[in-house]
Amino acid sequence: MTPTRRLARFSVVSALGIGVQLAAIWLLTAAGMHYLPATLMGVSAAILHNFAWHRRWTWRERAAGASVLVTLAAFTLANGAVSLVGNLVVMALLVGALGLPAIGANAIAIGVCGGLNFWLGEMVVFKASAMKPCLHG
Repeated sequence: MTPTRRLARFSVVSALGIGVQLAAIWLLTAAGMHYLPATLMGVSAAILHNFAWHRRWTWRERAAGASVLVTLAAFTLANGAVSLVGNLVVMALLVGALGLPAIGANAIAIGVCGGLNFWLGEMVVFKASAMKPCLHG
């Protein structure tokens, strides 16, 4: 698959994941939860959503035969760490220090983390040479 096509697929999955993340944060903060735990839960939901679709669609040919659990662990350590830490830091700065609304601040945080997450997916998590078939996947 061409890098442009893979980036387009990554963008579609990410856009859907943004919807999952923002909806979760909106629902949780509307229910009275503090914006930082709501961000943690929203990002976690988006990470699981994005992993499932990236494995199934964005990097399908690389993930075929690879262990789901090993790939999920790599995705969580790479993309998940960037998303969780990046979102929490940016949210604390934009909401906590600057007083921006949580949803707008989170949209900015998502943009900040997106490019790095694509690179990590392409070069680390779903790297062609790292995807070894597993009989227990």
